[in-house]
Amino acid sequence: MDYRILIADDDREIADLIEIYLRNEGYETVKAYDGEEALRLLSEPEPPIHLVTLDVMMPKLDGMEVCRKARERGNVPILMISAKAEDADKVLGLLTGADDYLVKPFNPLELCARVKSLLRRAYRMQPEAPAESDGVIRLGGLKIDKRTHRAEFDGRPLKLTGTEFGILHLLASHRGRVFSAEEIFRHVWKEKYFDSNNTVMVHISNLRDKLEQETGDKWISTVWGVGYKIEG
Repeated sequence: MDYRILIADDDREIADLIEIYLRNEGYETVKAYDGEEALRLLSEPEPPIHLVTLDVMMPKLDGMEVCRKARERGNVPILMISAKAEDADKVLGLLTGADDYLVKPFNPLELCARVKSLLRRAYRMQPEAPAESDGVIRLGGLKIDKRTHRAEFDGRPLKLTGTEFGILHLLASHRGRVFSAEEIFRHVWKEKYFDSNNTVMVHISNLRDKLEQETGDKWISTVWGVGYKIEG
């Protein structure tokens, strides 16, 4: 599959550098230098955008607003990039709907690794795990199909990001088992976990809110001091 990545950054030098890194990895790229242009490119159905690297500080619409509006329209993976390194800024970006957050200045190898990881989670580049029965997990009205990377409730599709789907599938595949934040991170992100990493907490919060809003039920339980689970 050929992936097309939108680079949204008002600093043209940084956008050009990101483009060089990503094209060296074989990705097709397109650039936007303000938030409105980024949204316009995202709204065009063809050719599709498969991932966005999104700067926070941009003219017309900042990255946070672009991320909110992009989430209203779809689930394209979003890697937010910012010079703001505080935990509060990272949490805000993730709560807004970003899948990952990278701080400037960044190592180009790390940028490419994050992009590759997000694409793998969103478009299932990794080998499939052995399917259980027909490959579909059913919990009441909740249906989780890893083959199509879709989840639905009573026939209505749930608008989950690739990361949220990965967490839901992991917990639903092991009903009743408690997963720590570190275990979830290693299973879904497939990267090294750091003690100060609050990424899992933010994505769990977003996933829990979406499930409760769409189904009216609380699916994910928190076992304080241990982790998270979905009951059997």
